[in-house]
Amino acid sequence: MKTLVLIFILISFSFSSSQYTFLVNKYDKEIDLEAKIIAKIASSSLRENIKLFIPNITSVEKKVYSKYFILTNTCEESNFVFVKNNMENITNCSAENKLFFTNNYRKLLSDKKFFGAFFWNKSRPNIVFIKTRLKKRHIKLPKNYDQFVEDFDER
Repeated sequence: MKTLVLIFILISFSFSSSQYTFLVNKYDKEIDLEAKIIAKIASSSLRENIKLFIPNITSVEKKVYSKYFILTNTCEESNFVFVKNNMENITNCSAENKLFFTNNYRKLLSDKKFFGAFFWNKSRPNIVFIKTRLKKRHIKLPKNYDQFVEDFDER
């Protein structure tokens, strides 16, 4: 009986660990897709080497994003800031000479510091840019981004 219980525990453990590994790999793939999209947006928005700052970046994100960007440890050292992970605000970082992007649509609408957002909705990636903010920051995106530009009345 003890042998049967031990075999059952070993089988359960092996299945659970493979499921966990699958989830980690899926998460890495989503972060990689996100990083590639952000890299295209950043390189289209800035005509210089991108120095990216992500507040509270995780070790997994750091590993993935470092393949596409020069990562900085502070906002002041960066020229592109991607605010994610539900950061409420990033008060001690000046918007001067930096582009701010977010992964939160509501944050994009409520804070004029952000010119665009990349977020997941129903397991699909979504990109939104606000036309007036693109003009204000003199950002000229390639034509293939036109479908993602929204014209909001910002008064």
